[in-house]
Amino acid sequence: MRTYGTEQIRNVAVVGHGGVGKTTLVEALLFCSGAIDRMGRVDEGTATTDYDPEEIRRKMTIHLALAPLPWRDHKVNLLDTPGYPDFLGECYAALHVADAALFVIDALGGIQVQTDKLWKVADQYGLPRLVFVNRLDRENAQFGRVLEQLQGRFGGVVPLTLPIGQEAALLGVVDLLAMRAYVTKDGKATPTDVPAEVSEEARRWRERIVEAAAEGEDELVEKYLEAGELTEAEIVRGLRAGVRSGRVIPVLGGTALAGIGLPQLLDTLVALLPNPAERGPVQTESGESLPVDPSGPLAALVFKTLSDPYVGRLSYFRVYSGTMRSDTQVYNVTKEKPERIGQLYVMRGKHQIPVPELPAGDIGSVAKLAETQTNDTLGQRDRPVRLRAIPFPRPVISMTIEAKTRADEDKLASVLQRISEEDPTIHVEHDPEAKKTVISGMGESHLEIVADRLKRKFNVEVRLGQPYVPYRETIRKKATAEGRYVKQTGGRGQYGVCTLEIEPLPRGAGYEFVDRIFGGVIPQQFRPSVDKGVRKAMEEGILAGYPVVDVRVSLVDGKTHPVDSSDIAFQIAGSLAFKKAAEQAGVVLLEPILNVEVTVPDELVGDVMGDLNAKRARIQGIEPKGDGTTAIRAQVPMAEMLRYASDLRSITGGRGTFEMSFSHYEEAPPHITQKVVEEAQRQRQEAEAR
Repeated sequence: MRTYGTEQIRNVAVVGHGGVGKTTLVEALLFCSGAIDRMGRVDEGTATTDYDPEEIRRKMTIHLALAPLPWRDHKVNLLDTPGYPDFLGECYAALHVADAALFVIDALGGIQVQTDKLWKVADQYGLPRLVFVNRLDRENAQFGRVLEQLQGRFGGVVPLTLPIGQEAALLGVVDLLAMRAYVTKDGKATPTDVPAEVSEEARRWRERIVEAAAEGEDELVEKYLEAGELTEAEIVRGLRAGVRSGRVIPVLGGTALAGIGLPQLLDTLVALLPNPAERGPVQTESGESLPVDPSGPLAALVFKTLSDPYVGRLSYFRVYSGTMRSDTQVYNVTKEKPERIGQLYVMRGKHQIPVPELPAGDIGSVAKLAETQTNDTLGQRDRPVRLRAIPFPRPVISMTIEAKTRADEDKLASVLQRISEEDPTIHVEHDPEAKKTVISGMGESHLEIVADRLKRKFNVEVRLGQPYVPYRETIRKKATAEGRYVKQTGGRGQYGVCTLEIEPLPRGAGYEFVDRIFGGVIPQQFRPSVDKGVRKAMEEGILAGYPVVDVRVSLVDGKTHPVDSSDIAFQIAGSLAFKKAAEQAGVVLLEPILNVEVTVPDELVGDVMGDLNAKRARIQGIEPKGDGTTAIRAQVPMAEMLRYASDLRSITGGRGTFEMSFSHYEEAPPHITQKVVEEAQRQRQEAEAR
C-alpha cells in the first residue's frame, strides 16, 4: 500500500446500534473501492472485519477492526465497531482516535438505543458526523420517516441523496449535489437524469442544501443572497465548514448488500469530512496543544492490543505527530522505557499490509512490543509527549472465575492478565476474603465470551460463578466470658485462661483491643497472644463465617501457669473467650449498602423505580436532567444489585445507565440473615463431605 500524506487521510469510526449492517456496509465499501475483489458476508463468516472465530460463530461484531481503502487519491481508514453494549469499550477506542463518525441507521428501526449513546460520546469528542440510512430495499422502509426522526432528535439534518423507488423496487439514488441520478444494477451504478417522480422533492432538498452551505461562511451568505445560487465547489466548501462545526449532519441512503448509494457515500466521506490536520492540534495530558505535523516530535497512541496466534501481540496505534517508521527505536513515554519497532503494518481486518512508514494522522500496527499496552504513548526520549488516554467505560457486572482443573489453576492468572491487557473494560482482581478471583466486565455476554476465548486461545477452561457479597458480622450488646485452654499430658502441658469483655462500637469504627489487666495475672508477653487469638476468631466469624467488625475487646482478667503457659495457649484461650462472649452479646449480620445512580428516559422512571423498590432500595432523590432523561439516586443492598446490568437493560431496552459505589454497612433483615446462614451451613457441609 502506498503512503498517503496527512491531508489525504480520513479516519472514520463506523458506529451504530447492533444489527443495523455496519460490518456489511464496511465490506461493501471495501469492495466498491476495489480494496477487495470479492465481497464477503457476515452470515457466511467471510466478512473482512469479522474474522475472530467467536464473531463468526455468533454472527456479530465483538472487536474493533480496521478497514483502510483508497478513494479518489485519498485513504479512508474505516474503524468497524460492535453495536452491542457489552462491547462499548471498543466504540470508545474508535471514537477517541477517529476524526469523524459515520452513523449507520436501519431504515426500519430508525434511531435505536446504542445510536443515542454513541451520539453523546461523539458529542463529547466534538466529532463531525454523517449518517447512512441502510437497507432501504426492505419492506416498509421509508427514508423520509428516518429523516424526520433524525431532525427531531439531533437537528441540522441535510440529505445529500434521495432514493429512487422504495422497498424491493429500490433502483438507485439521486445525488442532490450534482442533481444526477444513479441507477444501480448488479452492483454497478449508471448515471442518468433525475426521474420525474422525485424531481420536485430533489429540487426542494437541493435548495435546503444550498442554504445550509451558504450559512457556513459569510462570503457564501452574501453571494447566495445576491445570486440565489452557489457553484458546486462553493456548496462543498460551505458544507465542509458546517460539518466540521457540527451544525450540518449530512444524511445519505442506500443498501449495502446491493451496493446502492455507496459511491456517493465514499465521495461524501472524502469531500466533507476533515483530514487529521483540519481537526486541529491534539491536547496532551499536560494540557499542551500538539500540532498534527508529520515533521513534529513523534507521538502515537496505542488504542488496541490484540494477541495474534501467528505474530504474537499486535499493538494498534494512531500517529498524532511526527512519522512512525519501520525498524526504528522509539520511547514508551508512559512506561518510560525504550521499544524496538519492527515492521509496520496497515491492517485490513486480519490481513497485514507492510508499510515503510506512517505519517501524522495515519493508523497502523506493529507486532511484539515488549512493554507497551493499550493507552500507552510512543514517542521520543529527547522530546517526550504523553497523549491523553482513552476514558474506557467502567465495568458494570462482576463474577467469580476459577479454573475447572487443577492443572489450569497456575495458568489462569497469567492468561487473565493478557485478556485484561487486550480489553481495558475487563478488570481482574483477587478477593482475599472470598479467596477467589473476581472478573468484571460490561455484561454477562462479555464475560461469557472471555470464558470462551480462554478456552479457545489459551486452552484454559473456567467456571463463572455468582459474585461474592462481603457480608460482615457484629454484636448488639456488651458481654463477658472466660476462655480456658488447659491441657495436661504427663509432660509439659498447655495453660491459658483469660476473661474478655466485649461491646459494640459505632458502625465503621472497626476493632479495638484494650488491655485492662492490673498486676501480673497474665504476664505482659502473653497479652498480645490474646489479641492475636481474638483477631483470628473475628476473621472466621461466628454466625455465617464472615468477619466480625465494630467491636471493642477488653482483656480484664486471667490466669497463668509458671511452666505450662505459652503463646499458643493464650491465642486459643482468647479465641474461645471471644466466641463465647459474642454468642451472649447477640451476633447479627451486616450487609453492604451501595450508592446507586440510575439514568433513564423520562418515560421509564416509574418502571425503574418499581424495580428498585422491589430490590429493597431507599430512594434518595429524583432529578430531571433536561435532555429527556432522569437521574434516580438510591441506596440499595449489594446483594440485590449483582445482576442489575441485565435487569436494567431488560427494563429500558438498553437505554438506561447506572453507576454504583460503596456507602456503608447496616443490619440485614431476618429473612436475609436466615438465607445467608443456611447457605454458609450448606457450603460448610459440602466442604466437610469432600
